[in-house]
Amino acid sequence: MITTIQLSPATRERLARLKQSPRETYDEILNKLLDLVPTGDEEGTYRAAFRVGLLNARLDIRAGRTFGHEELKRRLNL
Repeated sequence: MITTIQLSPATRERLARLKQSPRETYDEILNKLLDLVPTGDEEGTYRAAFRVGLLNARLDIRAGRTFGHEELKRRLNL
């Protein structure tokens, strides 16, 4: 079954720049991106909530919304 999703023109352009060939579909690109989110490790499969949290943490790091160990200690008054 095929479905339609709404994308802004900017998002569509970003996806288009990831194409390896003109024939590659957006579905293929999105699946490649989704495969970058780990599904588990040697201890087992991650739960969906953990995978979402892991993705959000990586996005926080990339956006600079993190702080180091010393800053954490200062914030916790340790």
